[in-house]
Amino acid sequence: MTGRADRADPADRADQPVTDILRLLPHRPPLLLVDRVRDVVPGESLTALKAVSANEPWCVDLGDFPPTLLLESWCQAAVLLSSWGQPATDRVVLFGAMADVEFHRPVTPGCVVRHSVRVLDARGDTVAFTGRSEADGHVVMTVGRVVTTARAAADLHS
Repeated sequence: MTGRADRADPADRADQPVTDILRLLPHRPPLLLVDRVRDVVPGESLTALKAVSANEPWCVDLGDFPPTLLLESWCQAAVLLSSWGQPATDRVVLFGAMADVEFHRPVTPGCVVRHSVRVLDARGDTVAFTGRSEADGHVVMTVGRVVTTARAAADLHS
């Protein structure tokens, strides 16, 4: 599927935007931190949305959305990009390195965060990503490089 995720071929399109996300990510609420995939070019780029709510447990206590969870949300979008269009498997994506991650502004409840993820390099099961996140028209985080690799789940339990 290429282009707007919500304009996919009807055979590939989910009735609910979160359906493909749930198929590709092992996370479930409250740690599922991607609400919708807006645009995707498999193997190249992805744009995802995360609506920040005051009802999220971390916002109730802290007020702002924690920067570490902002990065986790962006990383979930990166996993979606590396997995999009691939058949579901027992593979687990592991994060190996992060560099030049900068947080520029706080994200508050009511914001919709737009994550932009782009593949820098892909070699076999190892993928390097770059990108940024925006909220309310401002860049809130930039990611210089995040490197992932995929392994069979059975290999991680032996």
